[in-house]
Amino acid sequence: MGEKLGVPSFSELATADSQTLRQHLQEMESGGVFRAYGILNLLEGDFFAWYLHAWSEKVENALRDILKRLGEYDPTTLTIVPEETRDLFKKLYHYLLPREIRHNLGEYYTPDWLAWHLLKQVDNEFFDNEDNEFFGGHNAERLRRRLLETRFLDPACGSGTFLVLILGRMRQLGRDLRVPEAELLKAMISNVVGFDLNPLAVLTARVNYLLAIADLLEHREGEITIPVYLADSVRTPVEGKELFSQGTYEFPTTVGKFKVPAVLCQPGRFDRFCNLLEEGVRSSLNVDDFLAQLEKELALTGQPGWDEDAKQLLRELYGKLSELHQKGRNGIWARLLKNNFAPLTVGQFDYIVGNPPWVNWEHLPDGYRESIKNLWLRYRIAGTFKGGRPRLGAVKVDISALMTYTVMDTLLKDGGKLGFVITQSLFKTSAGAGFRRFAIEIPIKVIHVDDMVSLNPFEGASNRTAVMVLEKGKPTKYPVPYMVWRKTKGARFTYDSTLEEVKQATKRLEFVAEPVDPHDPTSPWLTARPQTLKVIRKVLGKSDYEAHEGVNTGGANGVYWVEIVYRRPDGLVVVQNITERREEQNRRREDQSGREVSEPIEPDLLYPLLRGRDVKRWKAEPSALILLVHEQNGSVIPERDFQHRFPRTYGYLKRFEQVLRQRRDAMVQGMYRRGLPFYAYSAVGDYTFAPWKVVWREQASELTTAVVGPRDAKPVIPDHKLMIVDCQSQDEAYYMCGLLNSALGRFIVHSYAVAIQMDPHILDHIRIPRFDPGNPVHRRLAELSKGAHEATKEANDAQLRQIEEEIDEEAAKLWGLSEAELREIQASLRELEGEAATEVN
Repeated sequence: MGEKLGVPSFSELATADSQTLRQHLQEMESGGVFRAYGILNLLEGDFFAWYLHAWSEKVENALRDILKRLGEYDPTTLTIVPEETRDLFKKLYHYLLPREIRHNLGEYYTPDWLAWHLLKQVDNEFFDNEDNEFFGGHNAERLRRRLLETRFLDPACGSGTFLVLILGRMRQLGRDLRVPEAELLKAMISNVVGFDLNPLAVLTARVNYLLAIADLLEHREGEITIPVYLADSVRTPVEGKELFSQGTYEFPTTVGKFKVPAVLCQPGRFDRFCNLLEEGVRSSLNVDDFLAQLEKELALTGQPGWDEDAKQLLRELYGKLSELHQKGRNGIWARLLKNNFAPLTVGQFDYIVGNPPWVNWEHLPDGYRESIKNLWLRYRIAGTFKGGRPRLGAVKVDISALMTYTVMDTLLKDGGKLGFVITQSLFKTSAGAGFRRFAIEIPIKVIHVDDMVSLNPFEGASNRTAVMVLEKGKPTKYPVPYMVWRKTKGARFTYDSTLEEVKQATKRLEFVAEPVDPHDPTSPWLTARPQTLKVIRKVLGKSDYEAHEGVNTGGANGVYWVEIVYRRPDGLVVVQNITERREEQNRRREDQSGREVSEPIEPDLLYPLLRGRDVKRWKAEPSALILLVHEQNGSVIPERDFQHRFPRTYGYLKRFEQVLRQRRDAMVQGMYRRGLPFYAYSAVGDYTFAPWKVVWREQASELTTAVVGPRDAKPVIPDHKLMIVDCQSQDEAYYMCGLLNSALGRFIVHSYAVAIQMDPHILDHIRIPRFDPGNPVHRRLAELSKGAHEATKEANDAQLRQIEEEIDEEAAKLWGLSEAELREIQASLRELEGEAATEVN
């Protein structure tokens, strides 16, 4: 194309003089060569033309080296095998942007097999039917109409995976239905649209889009705009509500706010306005002549909103851009307007598909977080505290949830469908409660969910992947289809595998999902086989027990976690703190203390410490000591009392005062604001000092519960990686642990909790009655649970299996389950854990 338009080759540019080189690169970056060919926006002179403004001998030499290397490649290969070229650009984008930055941005690039599966879930007829009879008669005409009229949007398109797959399917259907090339091309560029906030992603997606339609370009009927825009799908321009801003949209930039009359911000009108604006400024057209041309070209005469106020706004905008142009700073403003306003001007879509960014509220930039606060409140995604105050910042809400609601509200047609690759935690955690309202001003229906957590489909990332399909305008009816994907033992697939290869390497379990609390549709989802759900309902309910988080030092474990190195004759003990240098770094990441200290202190405040790694099912053994700075009722020991009663311990803590005061933990900072001493930390109550406790690990793939009792006449203190339930007696603790470790208890938790998030809320939905020593079932459960702990300690697996079978039978009696219902639960648990999974074709 370049040679036809008289553009030098890369090799020629590499040897051109400095002025010629810079001139041609300037023309290329502004998109000149592509505009001459009729492609208006492939390059827009934006973020990647920086080197033209930083020109130097060093920059010039580096550019010549790049041009020489590019001259060694044959550009015709781009069109010979366009699919391989797309893979090249996709991987190039992947590697250009460092992994850490991509993950901070919540960008996980979608493998083709996953994108293709989502598209089939959204519209199986359009994307999956290969039957020749399907393309005949009246059906062919209906499908042809759908091909030319159905609109698709990817609001976070990345390198363009979904867009290119859609375009490829349209090409295939166009051939099968004998659609003229010009008509097909027009439908593609009108109906397949992408947005992204990352300039590199937008450029990559545009190139991939261009490659996908390259051989149709000779059939175009005029200039074309590649419909991939540098735009924010969440924070779109908003019309002013104040007296002097009504009828106006504002676009903030580094050179001030650009104000645009609302009459121009309409589909089919705004793009042309931006083109005329750029042409007028570049050609130094008089402002009145520009307004006259605009009124004529866009047929604005007599249109509502086209009045003197609108014209005055345009005079100011035109004047500002003209001034920037005269200063050499024009370049991209009209193009940025076109891109930024795209969500307002591209119209609505039949399908919205994609993989939105996965970023928690707390990790968003401060300015951006503040600018979208009203949207979280508008859609009530973050939920509210009692009294109606929004819970923003109090729960880990995800930007993908907000994008789902904003694009469905503004960009999806009524009756349209949305298909997203999204975090599965939105269905399973309390943070997703607002998302699970499934309503904007009209209801939203959940059509289907795929749970792919065990597959880890994203290269270099372990996250909780799900695929969901929603429909706008219908209410959700529970239970909803919920397909759980499991890897087949010994089978493998890769990022580059086909969908068929992935299916051969996996098993799919046909589950259903419904809220765990039937009276609260926003409660976490319970997922199981349909027949199993009926059984589970007998076990669900509020527990008579309450769980708590273990003690939390606020990031100063290296101060409070110690070991005794020497016992002095005078009763003092010499302790050494356990620091990052003496523990595996990945286990001590949050330790802020840093330095090792050995010092004699009073032993009174030292307690056995139980850490997450110390707990397995039926076994809990403390492995260190913790310095507890609290009274038995859970209150922090006042500083003066501390100095008087434990002077040596106080002196030890005083050495770390600066470190302790610098802790960023919100709970600790709140304690400081209340005037508590520098050594205070949180999550300590009277329950902490209970002699007998049931504990389980928060970060575990399944519920891992054990009983821990006193050591050396002191209660064991669990850390914040453990959840605890305080019990009045040894038998009570063993009884409760038996129920939680039973197949019924584990399955229920597995069915609605998120693995690695076994928090205190799991007791909100398991009906565990208070221990009654007069109840023979309760006593038997306690006896069996104690036996399970002993068998585990002795590594007697055969005896443990027999005991666990009896525990399941006693638990079934307590919850009123028949033998058949118990077997159903046991089989379902094995299925969830990957044993005896039944494949679904």
